[in-house]
Amino acid sequence: MAKDSFLVGLIGAGIGPSLSPALHEREADRQGLRYLYRLIDIDALGVRPEAVGELVRAARDLGFDGLNITHPCKQLVIEHLDGLSAQAEALGAVNTVVFEDGRATGHNTDVTGFAASFARGLPDVPLERVVQLGAGGAGAAVAHAALTLGAGRVTVVDALADRAADLAASLTRHFGAGRATHATPERLAELLAEADGIVHATPTGMAAHPGLPFPAELLHAGLWVAEVVYRPLETELLRTARALGCATLDGGGMAVFQAADAFRLFTGREPDAPRMLADITELAGAVGAPK
Repeated sequence: MAKDSFLVGLIGAGIGPSLSPALHEREADRQGLRYLYRLIDIDALGVRPEAVGELVRAARDLGFDGLNITHPCKQLVIEHLDGLSAQAEALGAVNTVVFEDGRATGHNTDVTGFAASFARGLPDVPLERVVQLGAGGAGAAVAHAALTLGAGRVTVVDALADRAADLAASLTRHFGAGRATHATPERLAELLAEADGIVHATPTGMAAHPGLPFPAELLHAGLWVAEVVYRPLETELLRTARALGCATLDGGGMAVFQAADAFRLFTGREPDAPRMLADITELAGAVGAPK
């Protein structure tokens, strides 16, 4: 008999505004499942990110079926798991943990989530020269996704030069010579002048970090702009880019498709992604259609 009751959670810092509980529980309700999604906020608990291993073990012992993992624990959790999917191993980052037969296996649905959102929202844009701002956990996932989708070369830009260099080196090992390089923010103007598009993967633009991640004058109508931030869906970057006539993609699709992939891993059931896209429209404001 198929299992119809699930207990899952999210481990991360400052996760109170997360829409993951609502996205998962609404889809579960429609499928007739009993599904409880708990937030495990390390800030609220007063513990350091390094405590993620203890939290994962406790969740497994308490009968959780799985966990989502977010900033700042996506890399730290790896040493506490029994196995990794090929995708998570290639990335060195985990955002989904499934408990089964006493084992904790790490997956990464950020890659597939961004790829599905991009293919849906910006299906025909040129991908020869892509600039990506941000080389953290989300940055690693979306850079892998961009190259998987056929980007000719991704230039990773980050204020932390070593982090950008490390990600570019990892991408090169995985995708081949010439597919990835890195640069400092001082070179953004020249890079964007020649780029087909930019993927923004830093926290700038979130409600707690308002503003633009770089000067507005670096944008031009020939660029497409893809955003990872989804709270709010309409960031200042997207608003500015649309006003210039840029094709744009908000972060709502990535949030939905990564949640749908995690839901499938937790339950073995097929989620209805279009219904979940309608949910995020209601929960976070209209998902901006590409223009």
